[in-house]
Amino acid sequence: MSVGRFVKRFLPRGLFGRSFIILIAPIVLLLSILTYVFFERELDITTRSLARDVAADVVLLVALEDSTPALERDGLRKLTAQQLRYHVIFHDGEKVAANAPSAGMTTIDRALDDVIAQQVGPGRHFATSRTGDDFNIKVDAKDGVLEVIVPRARATVEQPDVFLAWMTAAALFLVLIAVQFLRGQVRPIERLALAAEAFGKGRAVPDFKPYGATEVRRAAHAFITMRERIERHVGQRTEMLAGVSHDLKTPLTRMKLAVVMMPANPELAAIAADLDEMEHMLDDYLAFARGEGGEESAVTDLAALVRDTASGVARTKPGGPARLSVTAPETAPVSVKPAALKRCLTNLIDNAFKHGRQVAVTLSCGTRWADIAVEDDGPGIPEARREEAFRPFHRLDEGRNLQKGGSGLGLAIARDIARAHGGDITLDQSGMGGVKAVIRLPV
Repeated sequence: MSVGRFVKRFLPRGLFGRSFIILIAPIVLLLSILTYVFFERELDITTRSLARDVAADVVLLVALEDSTPALERDGLRKLTAQQLRYHVIFHDGEKVAANAPSAGMTTIDRALDDVIAQQVGPGRHFATSRTGDDFNIKVDAKDGVLEVIVPRARATVEQPDVFLAWMTAAALFLVLIAVQFLRGQVRPIERLALAAEAFGKGRAVPDFKPYGATEVRRAAHAFITMRERIERHVGQRTEMLAGVSHDLKTPLTRMKLAVVMMPANPELAAIAADLDEMEHMLDDYLAFARGEGGEESAVTDLAALVRDTASGVARTKPGGPARLSVTAPETAPVSVKPAALKRCLTNLIDNAFKHGRQVAVTLSCGTRWADIAVEDDGPGIPEARREEAFRPFHRLDEGRNLQKGGSGLGLAIARDIARAHGGDITLDQSGMGGVKAVIRLPV
């Protein structure tokens, strides 16, 4: 696996998450570099500079201790305490053991030891230790040990972590402000995506208005223009087909009436059957072209719709109720076009009854999709010809003909309706031996 693919696996998928990483990554990197530079370089340089001053003071005090008469040393020590803010103690007759570095020494301790060693020279022993936050320095003098207690503020930078805390707080404050602005920029894109998704599912989005950055507004205006063109095209097609339906059905009705008024005979019965088939085919053609475009989506109990539709089709078939089994949850509220979806289901269940002895309808709902499976124990369809079955006005030549005796539009109409909901229909091999048609709808 390449490094790019490995990194992509852990990157957020959303625009806000990725934008946030683009924003926060340089800040974290900058803080890391500044922290390294401050603590590892500048702090060390400053500490050594202060340590040299302290070491020079200590060396001077030792030199004065060696050269000043004993009676005057107490006054000198008091003056040192006042001027240098050191606490000086003299241990008469003592000696300092050789200085051994400790394993727990900090950067400050090491810097102080190095500088004092350079200042006092190799012939004089010294020792450093801590008394609370203060530094305790003992150096051999002429007739004893001079102990100098140095406040922390004189030997090192006082509370260097405060600098880092302020820097981190400032960075977090800037990040919070940037996140608020980032949310404002991402929100219009999210609304545009939701509006496009709802329109793709056949749902109305009347309250969508463009706002946000110029590029986002342009995309939103393009979406609105596209939606209006599609709705205008569907409306014009529906109006045209309504006129065609009226023009064709009027003479067809007159012909049926004329046949009814004539004396009954076998020829007229055949003509009447042809007229009924023509009317049924005309209804199918119009339904396919119209695509149920005028119906609005509404929250519907999908489980009740599946049960009612399956039972309604079964009642029209010989022995239908006994040949049907329906599995569905108690309720399943989903936003759909109920009349259109009922027609889609009717086509699939009717095909299953035509070519199978037993029919099973199953509804299963997930967090994103609802699946309606219609299965039968008929002869089935070869895998290579399953997509061919959806072609309009097309009949299969195999033993199983899914549009046998019809207009060749049953599956085409069903898939058109499913896709108008933002879903689809697929055909597969059923566990019962025949065909399994699955309607997948977005929840």
